[in-house]
Amino acid sequence: MARSRVDQLVDRLRQLQASTPDIEASALVSVDGLIMASALPAGVEDDRVSAMSAAMLSLGERIAQELQRGELEQVYIKGDDGYVILTAVGEEAVLTALVRPEAKLGLVFLEMRRAAEDLARIVR
Repeated sequence: MARSRVDQLVDRLRQLQASTPDIEASALVSVDGLIMASALPAGVEDDRVSAMSAAMLSLGERIAQELQRGELEQVYIKGDDGYVILTAVGEEAVLTALVRPEAKLGLVFLEMRRAAEDLARIVR
């Protein structure tokens, strides 16, 4: 029996988190701000993550365009308790990850890029 697209997306998010333990949570959000799939811990609201991710993606795209920096690839925010990293998934979605403060960001970026490529193929 074929697995649903949502199941495939959630499985890929879980694989991302398993391959990079510094990623505490992840979600795939449409550019409209709707959750497509998530692997978020209890207590983290899907709707809040999706709305903020879409807003950050939109703002990041506008900044990149206005300041002539080319196509937006990634947005990251650093706080005392870790990072929020957003990576484009095609033109229709964004991968959002909540990352521990002590994370090796090079590894996180690499794994997120690989996951984004896989997720883009599933979303098509």
